[in-house]
Amino acid sequence: MKRIRVAHLYAAATCLGLILSGCSSTPTTGKEPAELEPIEVTSTAAIAWESSIGDAQGFTFTPSFTGDAIFVAERGGDVARLDKDGKRVWKISVDTDLSGGVGSDGQRVVVGTTKGEIVVLNAADGEQLWRGQLSAEVLAMPAVSGGLVVARSSDSRIGAFDATTGIRRWWYQRTTPPLVLRSDVGVTIDGNATLVGFPGGKLVAISNQNGSLLWEGTVSTPKGATDLERITDITSRPAVGGGIVCSATYKGRVACFDRVNGNQLWVREISSFSGMDIGPKYVYVSDTNGTVHALDRSTGASLWSQNKLAYRQLSRPLLIGSELFVADFEGYVHILRISDGAFVGRLKTDGSAVRAEIVRTPAGALVQTSDGGLFAITAK
Repeated sequence: MKRIRVAHLYAAATCLGLILSGCSSTPTTGKEPAELEPIEVTSTAAIAWESSIGDAQGFTFTPSFTGDAIFVAERGGDVARLDKDGKRVWKISVDTDLSGGVGSDGQRVVVGTTKGEIVVLNAADGEQLWRGQLSAEVLAMPAVSGGLVVARSSDSRIGAFDATTGIRRWWYQRTTPPLVLRSDVGVTIDGNATLVGFPGGKLVAISNQNGSLLWEGTVSTPKGATDLERITDITSRPAVGGGIVCSATYKGRVACFDRVNGNQLWVREISSFSGMDIGPKYVYVSDTNGTVHALDRSTGASLWSQNKLAYRQLSRPLLIGSELFVADFEGYVHILRISDGAFVGRLKTDGSAVRAEIVRTPAGALVQTSDGGLFAITAK
């Protein structure tokens, strides 16, 4: 299996043909991003405070919010806990370069390393509890829930560890296509299952008890004569809500499934790098070209699409109340009205790209930028 090494998946459109020579570190789709037009601001969303943790250096670090604690990490090995007002509670170094994070259940904090380790810390004081070994570097945010730490290595193998002892409980792997994208796609723990998307367009539910396969669904089927043409990887963490699970593929489709049995509910021809969010009536997806879509949760029918952010390398959208938040490669957070997709607000962070997921909090959201800026947004 070969992994196409790109600075970020948004560079894939121009870098896919440069497997041997490598790719530019500047994310690009090969097309000029849309210029931002003036908007009428009616949203009350605002940046409440900001902090800094450190440069991601081409990797993706998603912050974690649990209870009233915020956990952040950066490439050089620093991990920190902040309170809900942005004040630092502790900061430690794990003495190794980090490549993915942060997962937390409020008791433990988990980050991944380039050496294929996961480092588990005590959430109260940052003391190291244990380390676990995977088969390759950990690019994705580990998941922590139900007494398990589940992490994914860059070769798409999934390891589950006892959260208290660090003993590995199970290991899941499957055959992957000859050529795959090197991505930071993570896993989602939901009840008795871990939900994972794989290269080749497969979405699976794995038993948390023993690592066995509960069900498998096809989001997209590879097409084309060459391995390059047949790339159709799931490149974002599955979204779960209201009894359904949804996933999206690069150069493929988005689809939603029954969470219990894996029966496909609907599928749409939309390509996405960054993924989806699920609301009470609709699901929301940022596509490869920078269009944001609202689709009926039951049927996949289109409610609206917003195309004025074309080629701005959008993050995964996040629903907060009656507004949808999505960030871009210049650090802007765009706020859309969920009834029709119209712009109602725009917030500027530090000017660097937002690659990590926007994280929901009781007060609004957290945004971590590639330069390591952390921004807390208040929203209703």
